[in-house]
Amino acid sequence: MTKAAESKIIVGLDIGTSKVVAVVGEVLPDGVINVMGAGVCPSKGVDRGGVIDLEAAVNSIQRAIEQAESIADCQIMGVTLAISGQHIVGLNEFGSSTLSAGIVTQENINSAVDMARAIKLQDGLETLHTMPQEYHVDRLPATKNPLGLSGMRLQVQAHLIACNQAWLKNLKNAVEHAKLKVDQVIFSGLASSDSVLTEDEKELGVCLIDIGGGTMDMLVYTDGVLRYSKVIPFGGNNITDYLAGVFTTSRPEAEILKVTYGSAISPPTHNPDKKIEVPGLGGRMARTFTRTQVATVTSQCYNDLLKMVEDELAQLRNELFQKGIRQELIAGVVITGGGSQIEDIVECAKSIFGSQVRVGYPLNITGLTDYVNKPQYATALGLLQYSHYNDTEQSTKADLNEDIFAGAKKIINFIKSKF
Repeated sequence: MTKAAESKIIVGLDIGTSKVVAVVGEVLPDGVINVMGAGVCPSKGVDRGGVIDLEAAVNSIQRAIEQAESIADCQIMGVTLAISGQHIVGLNEFGSSTLSAGIVTQENINSAVDMARAIKLQDGLETLHTMPQEYHVDRLPATKNPLGLSGMRLQVQAHLIACNQAWLKNLKNAVEHAKLKVDQVIFSGLASSDSVLTEDEKELGVCLIDIGGGTMDMLVYTDGVLRYSKVIPFGGNNITDYLAGVFTTSRPEAEILKVTYGSAISPPTHNPDKKIEVPGLGGRMARTFTRTQVATVTSQCYNDLLKMVEDELAQLRNELFQKGIRQELIAGVVITGGGSQIEDIVECAKSIFGSQVRVGYPLNITGLTDYVNKPQYATALGLLQYSHYNDTEQSTKADLNEDIFAGAKKIINFIKSKF
């Protein structure tokens, strides 16, 4: 296997509540990700983004990594790691800098952003990301690039994403116990947005909803910048648990029921009268239900989940309006993650949001597309993109076996030539 010219190998690791996903890829010169390997396994020891059983989490990570290494024929040394959970906090803050030279320099920009980043957070939180939204020089209109403008004072508004230090430490510990180096930590919602949203959507205004097993990541973009981020502590597993209770069956059977026969609307579009045999608990007899009966439960659950997002959006629209910031989401809503794979999700979301809706699939990928071109891989693939474009010096690398052997051979030949 040879490395593509002017590309680098990056490894993304998404440790979710329901599954662990590892993706190995290289970013080509045109920005397309060539997926070289991927591994996925059920997640154990993780709940709503937090590690609750270190040993179980480590085992899940190792299994996913081993699969990815086998397919990509590489040895993974370190990863770019996703983090999510209800501990994530998104907030908008201001920073400023006095223009002593009467003109905006890069030092002024850095100083203003640093001031925004230095805001005192709640105890136990630390800042993960600081993303400038717009700059103001005196009373001039907002700009995204103030460099070289004349004035007396520069002000920046930035969106900060912070996380709980203990949650982060536990997640890193699990990865390090799996004998991997953590090179970067990225909020999973940012990674997913890089994977499934277009720049036009971000410019026009869009809401991304990433439905995972234990949480939903929600991000809102307008005018090309991130305005809002939040993690809602409910996801697909809540639906599975509710189904298990309603139909008195095991959790694994309820998961099958949800994935195979569930729908986000009732009656479902396809086969509403289909008969489904649901195994009972503890040796109890199986019972038969129609698909519409199952969809009645799943559709109510999805309505509840998406209405949580709509409530957040209603509050955000009011805040943006009061600040004179455009609040219209012309590009509508994009839903991704494993929970987006329920049938009729688009129809359900349209009825709630009253806007355009699409399911978000990973964009700009090549290679193992048949395997990873699914919403449940959006975060892991987005880690590769975000890592490459936002911190190129610290991007995670995997050493290809051939490169290792070639390097060792060069060293041996060098030693032989000297002696």
